[in-house]
Amino acid sequence: MSIATTTRFSVLDRSRTREGRDGPEALRDTVAFARAAEAFGYHRFWVSEHHGVPGVAGSAPTVLAAAVAAATSTIRVGTGGVMLPNHQPLVVAEQFGVLEALFPGRIDMGLGRSVGFTDGIRRALGRDKRDADDFAGQLGELLGYFTGTQTAHPQVHARPAEGMRIPAFVLATGRGARIAAEAGLPLVIAAVRGEDAMLRAIEDYRRAFRPSAWGERPYVMLSGTVAVAATSEEARRLLLPEAWSAAYSRTHGVFPPLAPVEKVLATRGTDRERALFDESLRGHLAGTQEEVSAGLEKLLARSGADEYLVTTSTYDRTALLDSYRRLAAVLGLREGRPSHGPA
Repeated sequence: MSIATTTRFSVLDRSRTREGRDGPEALRDTVAFARAAEAFGYHRFWVSEHHGVPGVAGSAPTVLAAAVAAATSTIRVGTGGVMLPNHQPLVVAEQFGVLEALFPGRIDMGLGRSVGFTDGIRRALGRDKRDADDFAGQLGELLGYFTGTQTAHPQVHARPAEGMRIPAFVLATGRGARIAAEAGLPLVIAAVRGEDAMLRAIEDYRRAFRPSAWGERPYVMLSGTVAVAATSEEARRLLLPEAWSAAYSRTHGVFPPLAPVEKVLATRGTDRERALFDESLRGHLAGTQEEVSAGLEKLLARSGADEYLVTTSTYDRTALLDSYRRLAAVLGLREGRPSHGPA
């Protein structure tokens, strides 16, 4: 039996907007996507948090998670993630407590340490970059509201969160991975600085892991793009809209809505934009079912990961769903999933 078919696979959707379609439609598409992911057999469906970004509609992840959970029945639902430095830990605990009360046994609490996308957004949120420096403290306070042991605000209790044990995950690289280890929480990590750097962070996380009430052993969830199509070229085309959006964001400071592949191919751009575009196309798993299966086997063997969070976005939603359907077939998701580790 292959490693991939004994590994959990989940989905993160960032509610990307598309040219000619507005944000409300993107949010409704996310809910429809969640229903499809459940039918395909994926383990979790997570949504993200972005503020003031033209190309991303998902600004309120706990609200969107409630809509997703209401529209599905078996798939776990969570956030990838709530950016904790943007919020008061008490409010985050209360929101997840309400979610768990409404959808018991299906809610995940993915947490990140990013603070806004631009200085203007950070000011509007009442935050600055330094707020991310106390992520460990914010995390400890948040978890304390669930256990009833937080000391930052004596005699303050989060209702109905107190007493609940919602699976918590830390989205991190490098330093954040050490915070996850010291808190005894699962780690969600992507190869944003390259695969070797990611693997070193995973090794550091496992060495530093301290068993806690939230986890007895290290749990690693890889995060990345996986595109599957009938041919290698078709799979590569799926990557083009997101790659161009990423290149544009690094030269203009905003993520634009996803553009059709034909428009991306017709756009010349500056030399720097083309270089960033080419860079954004690297490091992903894309190809036929056989090619992607082989790539996953190598990556999962190298990392020893417990789970893989697929984050693919593209302009063509029909092709996107087909990619996730093909991947599910590669993994045999409808045949049942492993039961070890966090719910």
